[in-house]
Amino acid sequence: MAFEGLTNRLQSVFSKLRGKGKVSEDDVNEAMREVRLALLEADVNFKVVKEFIAKVKEKAVGSEVMESFTPGMVIIDIVNKELTDLMGGSQAKLAKSNRPPTVVMMAGLQGAGKTTTSAKLAKLLLKGNHRPLLVAGDIYRPAAIKQLQVLGEQIKVPVFTLPEGNSPVEIARQALQHAKDNGNDYLLIDTAGRLHVDEALMEELRQIHEVTKPDEVLLVVDAMTGQDAVNVAESFNQQLTLTGVVLTKLDGDTRGGAALSVKAVTGCPIKFAALGEKIDALEPFHPERMASRILGMGDMLSLIEKAQSNIDAEKAKEMERKMRNAEFTFDDFLEQMDQVKKLGPLDQIMDMIPGMGKMKQMKDIKVDEKQMGRVEAIVHSMTNQEKQNPDMINHSRRKRIAAGSGTTLADVNRLIKQFDEMRRMMKQFSDMMGPKGKGSKMMKQLGKAGKGMRFPFR
Repeated sequence: MAFEGLTNRLQSVFSKLRGKGKVSEDDVNEAMREVRLALLEADVNFKVVKEFIAKVKEKAVGSEVMESFTPGMVIIDIVNKELTDLMGGSQAKLAKSNRPPTVVMMAGLQGAGKTTTSAKLAKLLLKGNHRPLLVAGDIYRPAAIKQLQVLGEQIKVPVFTLPEGNSPVEIARQALQHAKDNGNDYLLIDTAGRLHVDEALMEELRQIHEVTKPDEVLLVVDAMTGQDAVNVAESFNQQLTLTGVVLTKLDGDTRGGAALSVKAVTGCPIKFAALGEKIDALEPFHPERMASRILGMGDMLSLIEKAQSNIDAEKAKEMERKMRNAEFTFDDFLEQMDQVKKLGPLDQIMDMIPGMGKMKQMKDIKVDEKQMGRVEAIVHSMTNQEKQNPDMINHSRRKRIAAGSGTTLADVNRLIKQFDEMRRMMKQFSDMMGPKGKGSKMMKQLGKAGKGMRFPFR
């Protein structure tokens, strides 16, 4: 996960400060030396690091901190605010034209993920009840147009193309008119990239810009390239005025330096971050939430938003009823796992929960997506009767389930044992609460907590 190394280093620094009743200037200087090293190791631009440390130090040695009863917490709060400011301060939203369509031009080097990101953005706009139109403007990369068409078909968004021989400028011109004629309120133009910034690339982009007069020029950069991502952003911004940046593969960069440097170096806000390969793995970038994640304080707002958009409310209510009445079966268990998986990779979910970052590092906490697959395989190898009535699963049935799921008898026994423990807990909760209506508010909270119960992964 992005910033993993930085988060661990910063938590170590701040845990020392938290234990102090009084903080001296020497303590602050020592802490800032550690923070500086942590930021440089995270591949943050050295000029950005220098300015950041100077700002934090200036505020951290003030009388407000020195005389505070909890100086360590005050310093953490200062760092949190400065990190937020460093990444833009507040969310920079996508533009919306008063005269549709809103034209969004996607730029970037080859391999940064422009085509996929264009489709991801279209998917995000669909959720907001918009009518996007994708434009296949990359006529140079083999299969680029086909790739966009396949993605468009997958998310049910139309893709505008022209026959071979038309220039990207002509494609963009006709696409704009097509969007106006067909009521598309967003036009997303996927442009060609190069392996490096060159004059031919920039001239083509300038011509497309002149023809379409875009409301947004988003630069798509690969976060895993670190400082190169920032250099590319700076170069593009000098030659083609950018309105924002989209960071791709942020989940694959454990350092995260690009996210912390790009706004400070270019002045362009990060508008979106891609945290995975799935078509819906694109999120609006919230500097304050990202700062909270970096400091290991979680990001409950994003987690709540994910739950609201991905979890079926009616199914959740029905699950709560079954938990209350101790009717929880293996079918319900699979359903619950499916709901959790919709929220995204477990590593990312845990990073959003305050305090879970530390717990994840403990030996007894293992986040293993493959184990989830094994659990599913075991349950799918059960008959419908066995899923509905786990008590009937005797030794011979367990051997059959193990053979059918490609697991061991010990794996099956472990799953069934832990499932029984889970059901007993639910029954105890139900007995404690009494008839429906008594303590129903508390039961609802327990029902919600049930979503976070430890799955029998191991």
